[in-house]
Amino acid sequence: MSKIKIKEIFKSIQGEGPYVGYQQLFVRFCNCNLKCNYCDTEFSSDSEFVEYSPCELAAEANKYSNVHSVSLTGGEPLVSAEFLKEFLPLVNKKVYLETNATLADKFLEIKQYVDIVAADIKLESATGIKDTYKFHDKFFEACRGVETFAKIVFNEKITDEEIEKCCELGKKYNLELILQPEMHVDILDNSGSCLTNMTDTEFCVKTLDKFLEKYENVRLIPQVHKFLEVR
Repeated sequence: MSKIKIKEIFKSIQGEGPYVGYQQLFVRFCNCNLKCNYCDTEFSSDSEFVEYSPCELAAEANKYSNVHSVSLTGGEPLVSAEFLKEFLPLVNKKVYLETNATLADKFLEIKQYVDIVAADIKLESATGIKDTYKFHDKFFEACRGVETFAKIVFNEKITDEEIEKCCELGKKYNLELILQPEMHVDILDNSGSCLTNMTDTEFCVKTLDKFLEKYENVRLIPQVHKFLEVR
């Protein structure tokens, strides 16, 4: 039976998107097929991890109570689609997939086991990654029939062309678009407390207005867990 490297498992609140505030069990997978400029998550398998078989990971996940769902996060969980095909049928909770929305074929292999898809739309201005829309278009087509929303991390470099393309995807697939300002958390040397830096608030509101001029199903939601200083 196959085993996989899991970076961490923990219970916390969902801090992003329309399910913000719900308590979830987070299962963080190692490895990703992309490298975004703003990524602040340590998911590499080069450091600490624990190996699980599908049965072992399901047994661990099923121990937890009072959670809305199991959030598969990373990294990119779909890199491990073969493992997920064995693991997910054993999970006794809703499955919430957090994904970069570039691996449509991998998603189709596990689609029947997923309840909610939290999919990124990767902007070149924020991620440094070019030409993602063709991959996103194929991915959202694959998501038809599964509850899906799109998250868009942005900063002051976002372009009108990017806004247009995002709204086109939203209209085509009837997606709720969640605008998420790029955020960074730094530790203050003098007190040990956290300082959250976010894309300028006035600019965020103006960006929301630009989206709403083209598509009505758009919300602006910062990363709430960083304000609350929880994982």
